Formats: sequence, structure tokens, C-alpha cells
Amino acid sequence: MNCRKRVSTDRMIRWCGLLFLTCGLCVKAFSLSGVRPGADDMKTYLPLLENKRVGLLVNQTSMVGDVHLVDTLNRLGIDIVCILAPEHGFRGDADAGSLVGDGTDARTGIPVVSLYGASKKPSDSVMQRLDVVVFDLQDVGVRFYTYLSTLHYLLEAASENGTEVIILDRPNPNGFYVDGPVLDLKHQSFVGIYPIPVVHGMTLGELAGMARGEGWVSATGKLTVVRCLNYTHDSLYRLPVQPSPNLPDMTSVYLYPSLCFFEGTPVSVGRGTRFPFKAYGHPGMKGRSFSFTPRSMPGAQNPPQKDCACAGVYLGKMPEEKLLSGEVNLEYLIDAYRDLKDDPDFFTSYFEKLTGVDYVRQMVREGRTAKEIRTHWQPDVERFKKIREKYLLYE
Repeated sequence: MNCRKRVSTDRMIRWCGLLFLTCGLCVKAFSLSGVRPGADDMKTYLPLLENKRVGLLVNQTSMVGDVHLVDTLNRLGIDIVCILAPEHGFRGDADAGSLVGDGTDARTGIPVVSLYGASKKPSDSVMQRLDVVVFDLQDVGVRFYTYLSTLHYLLEAASENGTEVIILDRPNPNGFYVDGPVLDLKHQSFVGIYPIPVVHGMTLGELAGMARGEGWVSATGKLTVVRCLNYTHDSLYRLPVQPSPNLPDMTSVYLYPSLCFFEGTPVSVGRGTRFPFKAYGHPGMKGRSFSFTPRSMPGAQNPPQKDCACAGVYLGKMPEEKLLSGEVNLEYLIDAYRDLKDDPDFFTSYFEKLTGVDYVRQMVREGRTAKEIRTHWQPDVERFKKIREKYLLYE
């Protein structure tokens, strides 16, 4: 029998006030514009957790100011049955694509169930122990970032088992634009679960509503989205916590939508260096003044081109106005392909999982420009934008 102490809603709210006063919880999560994530709106979601068996789908970004959501709710006596961990693990330090095992949180003793191991969908045995799952993960607004797929499988499992889902919404750092090829469902995978552009311009709370409304997920259970405060899609939200091991800062977050296509090629994007997703290179590239050598390191144990000297391009000093151009840029991919097009294995089968379409590979091989390829996907993007309007929670 779980004998964790339970408390009344009024008492929880009073405790929250004390926490905010003594721990300075509301300071770090603010951006310059005063934008705050849904996790800060505790008065809205704490009453929904009272006297319920709670699961938390969280990672290192799930902060209420300077305190993790797990620790915050645990102090308030919420009955946390288990923690559900996505790709990169509960603490956010596992390599991309590395399987994560179950375990126990050393600080609280709460069991941790991996959703990036043998299964990516919560099991019935786990869900039937829960009345509600709180989902609180910082996304970066890019289709192939896997937290959207994790949310998809959570919504399915919750609906099948009568479990409520509460999404503590977080701002989208790339939410100020919509661009990139729209996924053809024949290329659906864990890095592309919905027919949306590479950069969709939505929060995960908005996408959950869109997936249910458009029938992309078989989920009809109770869903509550606790909205961000003071956020619009014009907000430039700077992440207070690194979202994953190889996105260390905002430059990498802004370049990620354009550089991640290289993950479907032999070209390195700087994994295994101090500047991941701020450079690209390969041993066979020619006439380059910049070079780097990927090494094994935490978060990149076996990076592409490990221990090989790569010639390439460094993008880490790009002016912010160019980073914020609002476009998925294929110029980097085309540049590398021109050097390496004699390599028959330049494009792997994973490339279409990232682009979501067949035509990008074909048009690059034909020598088409980045502008021509971008023009090709624009009609699909415009159609998506019209559907998107129905589901936006923010201006």
C-alpha cells in the first residue's frame, strides 16, 4: 500500500506560495519577454492531481524555476507512482538513439520506466496503475525531435486504459515560422509521426489537439493542456535548460532543422565536439579552411566520423538575424553533396525518414538549388498552415 502523505488543494497551494518565496522558483524560467511555461501555473494543475495516482513523463527540462517538477510535486505530497523517461533518459544525458533502461530515481526512490527501450509505448500494466499522467518535456519545434512521437504513444496508451493526460505546455523556441517538406505518411517513423512540416510552428499542447482533431492518433480520453503564460508564436523564447546532449545552446537549436538532414548521410554535424549542430564536415570535403575531429564523449559515444579529421564549415558565429531567417536551409546539404556526390552511399535510407519525402534526394541529385527545392514544398506548407489555424492556443 502506498502511504505517501496526501494533502488538500488549499494546503498544496499555500505550500506552493512558500516554495516560490523561499526557493526563487519563478526567476530562472522567465525569458526577457516574461514568457513562462505551463509548469509555472501550479494553481491550475495542482487541484487536478489531488488524491490521484500520478505518473510524470519528464526529463531534465521539466523545471518549475530552479526545482525539478518531480521534486516540487514530491515535496507537496503528490502520489507519484512512477516517472516515465523519453529518449536521452530522465536526466537527459543518454546518446541520441541509445536505448534507455528502467531504474529508480536516486533522489526520491520513485521507479523510472523507460519509453525509449524495449518499447516506446507505455504498457497497460503501467497505465492501469495511474489515474493521470503529467507530460512536461521541452520540445524544439522540429518534426524529427522525438518527444512528439513519445506524446503520441502516451495519448494512445492513456485512451486505451482510461488514464487522464495533463500536458504542461512549453514555448516552442522555433515557433516563429513554419517551413520544410510535409511528411508523406509512407515515410512515417519515430522521427516523423505526423504529416506536418519539418518546422511546424506549434507547441506540443497544440499538436496534441491537432493530432486528435485530425484523427492522427486514436485517443479520446480526457486531455488537459495547461497553457504557457505570456507566450505568442512571435515570442523568441530562449531555453533555460539544454534540451538534449547535442543541442547545447540557441545557435544549435536554430540550426538543427537545417543540419539534421546530414544524419541521413555520412557527413558529421559536430557530434563528438564542443560545437554539435554548429558545423558540418567530412574527410572527403575539399578546399575548406575549417577542420575538426569528432571524438567519443558523454552524449556522443560513437559519433559519425569518429577519430577522422573532417574538413568542413563552422556556422557557430552566424549572425542572429540570419539564424532567425525563418527558413529551412538546404544550402548546407547541397554544398556537401557537391564535394561528395561520387560517393554512392551519400544518402542512406534514413534520409527519407528525416525529410519525410522522396523528392528532396532526387532534386539534390539533379543539381536543383535550395530555393527551387523550397519552392516545391511551399504549397504543402500553405495547406498545413490553414489546418494549423484551427488548433492554435496562442496568437
